[in-house]
Amino acid sequence: MKTPMKAKLVKGKALKVKAAPARAATAVKAASAKTATITINQMAKDLAESQAMPKKQAGLVLADFTDMIAKHLKKGARVRINGIGVLQVRKRPARMGRNPATGEAIKIKASKKVAFRAAKELKESI
Repeated sequence: MKTPMKAKLVKGKALKVKAAPARAATAVKAASAKTATITINQMAKDLAESQAMPKKQAGLVLADFTDMIAKHLKKGARVRINGIGVLQVRKRPARMGRNPATGEAIKIKASKKVAFRAAKELKESI
């Protein structure tokens, strides 16, 4: 695809320069490449259909499952889900960082984060 030429004045002389390429086409491609997000409600619907149970009951089962995972992670336990992976809480120590706007050194507090390590079966299935 050729880029259009446009005239530019430099010290009274007209010069031909290439115009910047249109970015609208790349924005359309990026929007169409978005992946789908599955919610707990959608999973509950699928679970209800496959197990012949009411959708509300399947939703409660999944809600209890996520609550249990959160409860055990708060206690500091590792949660292993066969075929999926391992969830665990990792402690991040305090460290020094920089404010990107001013360049000033700031202290970042210690924190905890949930880490996920995918199981071999999950990695191979994808």
